[in-house]
Amino acid sequence: MGYCGGLYSPFSTGPAPEFTSHETACILNTSEEDAQVNIWIYFSDRDPIGPYKVTVPAKRTKHVRFNDLKDPEPIPTGTDYSSVIESDRPVVVQHSRLDSRQAENALLSTIAFPVTT
Repeated sequence: MGYCGGLYSPFSTGPAPEFTSHETACILNTSEEDAQVNIWIYFSDRDPIGPYKVTVPAKRTKHVRFNDLKDPEPIPTGTDYSSVIESDRPVVVQHSRLDSRQAENALLSTIAFPVTT
């Protein structure tokens, strides 16, 4: 299980989709079997939404842009949130954010490490 905080802007500078402001979970599955991943989104002022279901194939990585998640509903832009990422296989999650609200872009990333419960 992994935990990430997020906020992606409804505004962007530069060509889409490369420079669209976004949050991304980079999920690495080194196991021999596909990982079934559930992502839950939590807010300060409303009930959580989810799960967003993602499959990460065996021995592969998948980059999941949070602003591309649509089912069960899109994550609202300009709203603080946190995420809980659960998997039926051990995975490593690295969180990154591209903030392109101005021409001087900023990219933030976390150090990836496995979490055991």
